[in-house]
Amino acid sequence: MSVSRRNLLASATLAATPLPLPHGGHPHTGFERLAADGYAALGGGRVGVVTNPTGVTRDARHIVDVMHEDPRVRLTAVFGPEHGFRGTAQAGGSEGRHDDPATGLPVYDTYLKSGAPLADVFTASGVDTVVFDIQDVGARFYTYIWTLYDCMEAAALAGKRFVVLDRPNPVTGRSATGPVLHEEFATFVGRKPIAQAHGMTVAELARLFEGEFLDTPVRLDTVEMTGWRRTDFYDASGLPWVPPSPNMPTPDTALVYSGACVFEGTNLSEGRGTTRPFELLGAEGIDGRWAAAANELGLPGVRFREAYFAPTFSKFQGRTVGGVQIHVHDRAAYDPVRTGIALLVTARKAWDGFAWRPDHWIDKLTGSDRVRTMIDAGAGPDEVTGAWQEELARFRVVRRKYLLYK
Repeated sequence: MSVSRRNLLASATLAATPLPLPHGGHPHTGFERLAADGYAALGGGRVGVVTNPTGVTRDARHIVDVMHEDPRVRLTAVFGPEHGFRGTAQAGGSEGRHDDPATGLPVYDTYLKSGAPLADVFTASGVDTVVFDIQDVGARFYTYIWTLYDCMEAAALAGKRFVVLDRPNPVTGRSATGPVLHEEFATFVGRKPIAQAHGMTVAELARLFEGEFLDTPVRLDTVEMTGWRRTDFYDASGLPWVPPSPNMPTPDTALVYSGACVFEGTNLSEGRGTTRPFELLGAEGIDGRWAAAANELGLPGVRFREAYFAPTFSKFQGRTVGGVQIHVHDRAAYDPVRTGIALLVTARKAWDGFAWRPDHWIDKLTGSDRVRTMIDAGAGPDEVTGAWQEELARFRVVRRKYLLYK
């Protein structure tokens, strides 16, 4: 990764009025600080918000509803990503262009739009400032951070100001782990070379995107949190958990997701269609030998239970499969990416039916063909994870420049 191509001072971090920490010392989100300052950071212009159901206040009201009722802000448009603004669409879907029944505001569809077509949407909306407020889960292949990137790029092309309201990384911001994307494998589940578990908040990512990757500078401002520490898990925030997508029901899901999602690239179920997606993994023909092999590795912070389940949709719909349930007993010690690799290795050895998805989706998820080819060649978890350490170290050096919190 290159050194920043432009002065970091080009993107400012807005300092809103300091607030006492609420409810036993829980942090304030970017939106809470923005609202407490009377939305002064938005400059009085016409505002459009890129958000989804996670854009909520501490009392579980949506920020669009709050802003719509507040005469201090000129909210004139909403931009809905994958799953939609109100969250009515499943994976790979959106709500389309419509008027929001609750507020009457026009809702524009951003899903699968980028570059000039998305810039045209921003221009057509008539807004002066685009605000981003979506809860991320800390994984490179979770598409909302690439919605952030695409919207920043489009705002630059359309000449719009871009403001990011920060929220916690629910699985902490302690460190980046996992392989770094190779750009020839770029897709909507990974546009740019960042680590699989990036360990950053959305405001920090926005600063990194602006400093390292955007060809056209955007007028970026970030409203940071107060009181959030890099070691905090989501339950320290005091915020309600709203599923960012239908298969991310709890913070526990987010904890395992950056490792377990690699099973989307195999013929095993990644637990979609169960009440524990990404915690339950399995396929027809797997028995207790997989859980036993995984437990023998002695991975830190986690144990594996032999499990049987019948997904209600997606892979193996309505059929009983065998596999494992991931049980994290020490969040601080747990490494989800290493665990995901170990589970791939042991699944391949324990079940002769193991196969990669024919389109090699695993390469898009992990950011190169290295994980697939190394496991096929018989490499163990230590060898696979060791192969990306140099590129990860380089990313960590660049990442450090854009961090906002201790």
